[in-house]
Amino acid sequence: MYTEEIRKLTEEYLDEIIKYRRQFHMYPELGHKEYKTAKAIADQLRSLGMEVTEGVSGTGVVGILEGKYPGKTILLRADMDALPMQEEADVPYKSKTDGIMHACGHDGHSASLLGVAMVLSKLRDQLKGTLKFVFQPDEEYGDGAKSMIEGGILENPHVDAAFGLHLWGDFKEGDIKVKPGPAMAAPDKFIFKILGKGGHGSTPHLCVDPITITAQVINNMQSIISRRKSTFDPAVISFASIKAESEYNTIPEYVEVIGTIRTFDPDLRLWIINSMENVIKGITESQGAGYEFKIDEDYALPAVVNDYDLTELLKNSAIKILGKDKVEELREPLMAAEDFAYFSQSVKSSFFFVGISPDGSEISHHNPNFKWNDKVLYESVCVMAQAAMDFLSQ
Repeated sequence: MYTEEIRKLTEEYLDEIIKYRRQFHMYPELGHKEYKTAKAIADQLRSLGMEVTEGVSGTGVVGILEGKYPGKTILLRADMDALPMQEEADVPYKSKTDGIMHACGHDGHSASLLGVAMVLSKLRDQLKGTLKFVFQPDEEYGDGAKSMIEGGILENPHVDAAFGLHLWGDFKEGDIKVKPGPAMAAPDKFIFKILGKGGHGSTPHLCVDPITITAQVINNMQSIISRRKSTFDPAVISFASIKAESEYNTIPEYVEVIGTIRTFDPDLRLWIINSMENVIKGITESQGAGYEFKIDEDYALPAVVNDYDLTELLKNSAIKILGKDKVEELREPLMAAEDFAYFSQSVKSSFFFVGISPDGSEISHHNPNFKWNDKVLYESVCVMAQAAMDFLSQ
C-alpha cells in the first residue's frame, strides 16, 4: 500500500535528507547537549505542520503527525548524540567541532527519521492513526531512552508499537537485516580489583603478587563461557582494561580489571555475575589476597527483544518496497547493545539494521575513520515509512 508514493517522495526529498545528515555531521553534539541538532529538527517538523514538543528529557524532540482517519499510534525513534572523538575521516562534511564526531551513524538516524516525517506528512490524508516522531538524546552513555519513557513519551497519545533502526557496518550497503526475538544484547560493565601485598621484585616470597593472581582469575573466568554455560545460550565476557601501576622492579599492591558482560537472558546474566565473583573469591582466598568486585549499574541496559509479529510485518514491508534480495532475517542476534531496549521492554517494537559497507567488509563503529555513503538513507527512509504505513493500515 502506497509503495510507489513512498519511493517517489523519498527520491524527491533525498537531497534534502542528505543535506541534514551532513549538517548534523559537521556540527556534532554530545549527549544532552544536542541543542543545535534538536532546534533544526524541531523547526523542520513544524514546517511539516506537526505539533512539536522540545526539551523532552533535556534536549529530546517529539513531533506528532495525525492522520485524516482515527486509528493506532506508532512511535518512530532516532538518536541524536555524537561521540567524544576527533574525526580523522577525509570527507567534505568533516566535523567542525574539535574532539567530537558522529562515529556511530546517529547523524544518519536523525536525518532518516526527518525524511520519514517529510514523506509521511505528504500522505497525511491517507493515514489512519497517529505517528509520533521521537528524536532521543544521549543514547551512547546515558539514560536517554529510559528518561523519555519515564517522562511519559509512550502516552498522550498512547503508543501501540515502535520502530527504530541502526546503520550497521557489518552489512552490505543498503541491505536490510531484521531479527525477531532477541536482537541486541544486554551489556554490563564490571570492575574488579585483586588486592595483594606489594614489594620488591627480587623478593616475591615476601609479597602477595596480584598480577599472577589476576592472570589465574582471567583464565578461570573464560571457562564460565566455554565450559560451564550451555552453548545454546549466547553470552560474552570480555576483558577490556588491566591496570597494575608500578615500576619494573616492584610488585604492585593491586591490579584493576575492567570489562563487559553481554547476555540476553536475565537469569543467565545473574548466574554469570555470581560465577565471576565466586572465581575471584576462591582464587584470592587460596592465595592470601583480597578482592573488590562490582557491576557498574550506570552502564547496565536490558536486551533489545523484537516482537515476532511486528518484525514479520517489518520484513514484509522491506521486501515490498526494496525487493526480496535486499532483505534478510538474521539467524543470530548481535552482541552490541542499544538503549532502544527500553522501548522494546515497554511496548511492542522492532529494531532493524541498514547496511553501510560498500563491499560487505566490516566498517568499525566508534572509530575516528568511520564513514559511510549517505545514499543508503534512501533505503532507511523507504523501509521505515513503509513499515509505519503498513502497521497503521492494518
